[in-house]
Amino acid sequence: MQFCDIRITKEALETADLRFSQTEGAVVDFFGVVRRIEEDRLIEGIEYEAFEAMAERQLALIARDATDRYGLVSVIIHHRIGFVSVGEASLFVRVTARHRRAAFEGSSQIIERLKQAVPIWKHPVYASVQIA
Repeated sequence: MQFCDIRITKEALETADLRFSQTEGAVVDFFGVVRRIEEDRLIEGIEYEAFEAMAERQLALIARDATDRYGLVSVIIHHRIGFVSVGEASLFVRVTARHRRAAFEGSSQIIERLKQAVPIWKHPVYASVQIA
């Protein structure tokens, strides 16, 4: 892996600068966005909390494993903590690879492993009025 950027942040997520390389034929971006409905109830947003140091270490391990398995060239993983409103991004993942299949599969693997193994917890903040 030539580049890895792991970040746990309270700041709003934006796309990282996009620089195309002459060796990478695929760039895959993923944004995880807070939906209006959680567990069949309206929400205002989600409060995320994390054991930050451990979360960053786990994310770096996941990035390294995906790089080894899929031949990724670069990995960016940014996850928000604190309150994230409906319609805002809580997760941004970008991977680059020589070929599209590796980029898509590597990105998917990173997201699945993140949900299973990284100490980040979400707590929905339910709307005060629910529509039946």
